[in-house]
Amino acid sequence: MTTADLRRSGLRRSAIAAAVRSGSIARVRRGTYAARGTCRAVREAAVHGGVLGCVSAARHLGLWTLAPEGETHVWLQADGHRFPHDGCRCVDHWDAAPSRGRLAAASVPRILRQIWLCRGVEEFFVAVESALHLGMLTPEGRAWLQRTCGDGAREALEAAGADSESGLESLLRWRLRGTGIALRAQVLIAGVGRVDFLLGDRLILEADGAEHHGSAPARHRDLLRDANAAAWGYVTLRFEDAMIVHDWDTVRAAIDGLVAAGIHLDHG
Repeated sequence: MTTADLRRSGLRRSAIAAAVRSGSIARVRRGTYAARGTCRAVREAAVHGGVLGCVSAARHLGLWTLAPEGETHVWLQADGHRFPHDGCRCVDHWDAAPSRGRLAAASVPRILRQIWLCRGVEEFFVAVESALHLGMLTPEGRAWLQRTCGDGAREALEAAGADSESGLESLLRWRLRGTGIALRAQVLIAGVGRVDFLLGDRLILEADGAEHHGSAPARHRDLLRDANAAAWGYVTLRFEDAMIVHDWDTVRAAIDGLVAAGIHLDHG
C-alpha cells in the first residue's frame, strides 16, 4: 500500500503514523507500507520498488516452478526506480509495466510470459501446465500468450494440457515429446491403478516427488504397485525428482534402452 492508497481509504497522516506505531502496518520504504503478516517475498519486492513477478509470482500463487528459491523476481514500473537493499538478490522485470500510479499484481498470463522471457521454454511449459491444472489460465489468457510469445512458447502452449499433477510430470512430458512414441498421462491400468505416464503400450514411467514417496510405507506401496504391474505385463521405470531435473541423461538413457529393446510394445 502507498501513502496515497491509505489516504484514499480514509486514513489521515496521524492515523497512518499511529498504525505504524501499533505494528498493524510497517513502513517498508518511503511512501510504501505493508500490512502485518505480509509474506517475506511480497515485502522484499515492495522494498525493491515493485511487485512479485516471473517465477517468484508463480511460486506465490502455488504454480509449479523449477527455479531454485533465493532470488526474488520483481516487476517494476516503467517510469519508476529500483531500490537495491541489504542482501538484495532481486531480478528486475520491466516489461509493459504501467507508466504511472500504483503497480498492480501481475496477471497469470503476464507471469507466464515473464517466465518464458527469463527462464526459457521448458520452465514456461511447466508453469503453463500448472496454471491449466489449477484453472488459473483462461482461454483468453492462453490466446494472449499465443499472440505475444515466440515460436518455442507457442509450441509449448499447443502441447500443454491440464492433466499433469506435478511439475515433474510436466517436465517429463516436455522432454519426451520428440520420441515419436505415444505418451499418455494419468492412465488408469486395471490391477495397478492410475500411473503418471504410459509410454507406448507397456512402459510405465513414474515421477516420484519426495513429499509423496519418501517414507517407508510409501516405498512399500510403490514396490507392491510395481510388482502388480509386472504381473500384468508392464515394466515400470521410477525416477525421483532430482534425477529428472538434474540427471536427465541417465533418465533418458534408461528409457531409450527399454524402447530400443521393444519393451514398450505389446507383443501379444
